[in-house]
Amino acid sequence: MPDNATDTEFNADELEAPSWLNAQFIQKVLSESEKSPELVVTDLKITPASAQGDHYASVMFRTTAEYTTSKGTFTKPLILKTMPEAEGHKKDMLSESHLFSTEIGMYTKVLPEFERILRKAGDNTKLYVPCIYHSLEPRQVMIFEDLVPQGYSVIRGRPVTEEELSFVFTKLAKWHAVSMKVMNEQPEFLKEFKYGLIEMPTLMKDPMVTTGMANFVNFLDKTPELSKYKPYFEKIKDSCLDKMANVMTEYRTNFQPDGYYVLCHGDFHLRNMMFRHNKDTAAYEDVMLVDFQICNLSPITVDLTYSIYMLMEPQQRWDLGKDLINHYFSVLEETLKKVGYKPKMPTQAGLWEQIRRHKYYDFFLMATFLPMMLAIKQNALKMHDIIQVPETREKSYFFDFYVEDIKHLLRKFEELGYFKDL
Repeated sequence: MPDNATDTEFNADELEAPSWLNAQFIQKVLSESEKSPELVVTDLKITPASAQGDHYASVMFRTTAEYTTSKGTFTKPLILKTMPEAEGHKKDMLSESHLFSTEIGMYTKVLPEFERILRKAGDNTKLYVPCIYHSLEPRQVMIFEDLVPQGYSVIRGRPVTEEELSFVFTKLAKWHAVSMKVMNEQPEFLKEFKYGLIEMPTLMKDPMVTTGMANFVNFLDKTPELSKYKPYFEKIKDSCLDKMANVMTEYRTNFQPDGYYVLCHGDFHLRNMMFRHNKDTAAYEDVMLVDFQICNLSPITVDLTYSIYMLMEPQQRWDLGKDLINHYFSVLEETLKKVGYKPKMPTQAGLWEQIRRHKYYDFFLMATFLPMMLAIKQNALKMHDIIQVPETREKSYFFDFYVEDIKHLLRKFEELGYFKDL
């Protein structure tokens, strides 16, 4: 761990590496990856891989291994990802999940095939960094080459720019387009990807999720300028979670002939993407999406609506990401044509109609995840406290930045008629 590391900088369970994460283990991984049985790890440095608030669904370490082979001495920076081992809320919430089996399938099967299809169509977009090791037994582990030495970094401490978001949505659109082609031509290929947030029962029963709408109604009641909206949300307080779940599982439980379905990322927010900018000019060069643990077949809105609340800046969110989502659609349409998608093409009007039809997903995200995300992003509260302490979670609703967001969002919903048929 770095000398200046403190409990406030890193997740507590990443401050000390588990005993099995040692030179012997990394030596085995590298000797197999490098196809060098004589490989010997001579030095191993281990530090936390992410800052507090970056993630919750795994434990991550950054390891730098120095090793020798018959060809000489080398250094390899790696990222190791595993499940929480310490007893407590985090381990309980993630128990019985399919997170690692889903992500392993994405890295070893799906993303290589998606890239192959793009390459065949003349598109060299890179969708993922290779996974050099994975296992589910005796413990769930994945190891990747570290992107930081390659010039990639997570954006912290500043707003993401419109240009950066444009490139993010370009990459997502290409992924979604290829997934639509595969779903049509090879339906069995993606059949196993059916575990999103809804399929994590411990998460969906957690107070962090189940109390969100009640906390939001209480917030509206105590905020005079917004109290006129309280009756709408009072009416759906007990049904919103189920209706949100219906949106997320629509592909599997209530398939709509006019619905747009894709393989979604499922957790499409800023901390799950790493950007590379030119060292000299600071010009954007690439973005790499990471964390594919809840990728699943679902409505296109699962990623797009999620991005409105968990990725975009407030001014973009207040217009429901109109410009960015329209840009996304133009790339989606272009890529579908490029890869030879044969069914009826989606339309921009149809996309926005589906977003409106799935408004309960908006309501859930706005009332449950947005206050927590903003408080963490503004460094007003800690993720650990928001998730586990009810009073802290309730406090997240009353910061000025959340109040301002909600004023614009509710006005927009009213303008679009979202409250007419509640």
